[in-house]
Amino acid sequence: MKTIKANPFYAAGIAAFLIWGFIPFPLKALADYPSGLILYFRVALSVGLLLFISVFFRRGNIQATLKTVKYAAPKEKRQFIVYTLLGGLLLTTNWLTFIYVVNHINIQTGSFSYLLCPILTAVLGFLLLKEELRPNQWLAIGLSVVSCILIGTGELTSLLFSLMIALSYAFYLITQRILRAYDKIVLLTLQLLLAFMLIGPFYSFFKGDATIALDGKFFLSVSILSALFTVLPLFLNLFALKELTSGTIGILMYINPIMNFVIAFVYFNEETTAVKVAAYVLIFISVIIYNLNLKKRRKTADGMPVPPTSAATTLK
Repeated sequence: MKTIKANPFYAAGIAAFLIWGFIPFPLKALADYPSGLILYFRVALSVGLLLFISVFFRRGNIQATLKTVKYAAPKEKRQFIVYTLLGGLLLTTNWLTFIYVVNHINIQTGSFSYLLCPILTAVLGFLLLKEELRPNQWLAIGLSVVSCILIGTGELTSLLFSLMIALSYAFYLITQRILRAYDKIVLLTLQLLLAFMLIGPFYSFFKGDATIALDGKFFLSVSILSALFTVLPLFLNLFALKELTSGTIGILMYINPIMNFVIAFVYFNEETTAVKVAAYVLIFISVIIYNLNLKKRRKTADGMPVPPTSAATTLK
């Protein structure tokens, strides 16, 4: 009976990562436009949709969050403000870098970063939050370092962009673990709202020198990116987290970058080198090693998984 009951949650989790796995397609459809411009409208449309959902369907969650902040100690209030703002900035940086990498470098680099991200999150959790790591996880971290060295020797630019994407999101996940007591959708809405308030006045900067017209194709593509590849998988993922264990979500999340790799080589005909292939294989091995002994993991009280599986709430 438990398995039958869990089926909708498995379906939601798998669907979320399958959707994110296809994210190169809407991004490539916008490749002629500046990355900053894509980011600008993705944030604007996503926050608009989230505000609509929150105001009309999740008003109680907003009120509960505001009440929690109102009666919190001064230190907790400052922490909420600082990490909410920081989370919005980190997420915006992550989106901008990923959009640029997929459209102007290659899909492989973006995919590699999201394989690396969970392990980097675990390292940051160890350093900043004093979370424990098992011996096999340290081995996985060591293999990931070797993988990065292999990528760096072949193409330093790709490695630096991968690290920028992975680190920006890893730090974002750390801020979310610090704010774990608050509703995740409300937090995301506030973060994107704050982010847009900061970038809103700088439209001309994000547009750059581009003279290409913002036609119906652009707004259709960016609307699909915001609604179907951002907000929808987010809700599916959070629904899955209500029932599935952190270990299960942690395994499902790798559907996303693996699909990105397949799409890069099969559909977009991207090329690679023997050194990169070795690095990719090594990072896959490190992921498997890291996730050993999953049965010993437990689901946290608030449904947020422990690193690396907290990366399951990715908003690419």
